[in-house]
Amino acid sequence: MSETKQVILSACDIKGAHFRNRLSVAPMTRVTATEDGLVTHTMRDYYLRFAKGGFGLVITEGLYTDKAFSQGYPNQPGLADEEQAVAWSMLNQDLQAQGALVFAQIMHAGALSQGNIYRHHNIAPSAVQPVGEQMTVYHGTGSYRMPVEMTEAEIAEAIQGFVDTAARAVEVAGFDGIEIHGANGYLLDQFLTAHTNLRNDCWGGDIRQRMSLLVEVVAAVKDRVGAKVPVGIRISQGKVNDFKNKWLGGESDAQIIFSALADAEVDFIHVTEYEAWQPAFEGSQDSLVAMARKYAPGVPIIANGGLHDPDRAAEVIRSGADLVALGRGALGNPDYPSLIEAGTELREFDGSILQPIANIKERELDVELCE
Repeated sequence: MSETKQVILSACDIKGAHFRNRLSVAPMTRVTATEDGLVTHTMRDYYLRFAKGGFGLVITEGLYTDKAFSQGYPNQPGLADEEQAVAWSMLNQDLQAQGALVFAQIMHAGALSQGNIYRHHNIAPSAVQPVGEQMTVYHGTGSYRMPVEMTEAEIAEAIQGFVDTAARAVEVAGFDGIEIHGANGYLLDQFLTAHTNLRNDCWGGDIRQRMSLLVEVVAAVKDRVGAKVPVGIRISQGKVNDFKNKWLGGESDAQIIFSALADAEVDFIHVTEYEAWQPAFEGSQDSLVAMARKYAPGVPIIANGGLHDPDRAAEVIRSGADLVALGRGALGNPDYPSLIEAGTELREFDGSILQPIANIKERELDVELCE
């Protein structure tokens, strides 16, 4: 077995969760649920292909956490009530029967919501107009709406939404782990980011204060389900509406963020960058993965960002990641682990499957998997 194959196909563990290899499917919004957020048969077939293809871990697309302000997109799946959770339980059983573990990514869109059947306005840390335009691949048009600044009661409700959803995910839907979405410009990231969080209460201020909500959500979710499953968080610099964003304090901010998450005893940190191996900041040699490893020693790291090349994925694992999460690589190769095991050439990713709407296309499900 080649060294690359040996590295990425080796087994690993996160807090008692055992993965048959170090390859994960990254969370990817596919807007293929029913209007009221229920899993569809097409979604079941889509996710099942990754499990049959040998992935050790499948992380779901972001699942909204309440029937209030959390939904981000039309036809986004939810985990906000019992019916939604029961639908996921049947899908999860199918994936788990194929040897994959399944983690629920739970998210609140905040100011970036562009399709919510439960509310007609958005909320955010502060009344700040989001930059950029709504994403047309997720049924968006024009500028984002101006959000309303959250009240203390609404912040408490958002925290409780994460907790209740995590409980449903584990106790009803049978997920093997929880990933809190703290990245990509959504609500928790809006609290972390200086220019979207102008609050002067305990949730705003310097970087340590702006981390408060992320730490609070991690602690609350761990208190509810942490004895049963791993509870982690996804972190990024870039945002879906502000792709080139960087933390203003550079490595100093990275130290504070990752140290705070380690102190909160998070079970894993999922770091996502455009190219995960690149230096995180100008003038630095370390990637964000390396900084997470440096400032959160002992915390397992999932790395995401352009890692579809097997040699590059193996190198990132050697540099500190425990697993790598594939997006485009998994879409083009739902049987990526099986192809690596067989020494078969990988397929090219066909970007047209995400146009004009990024829903699941029938031709994705027609690709013959490597046995």
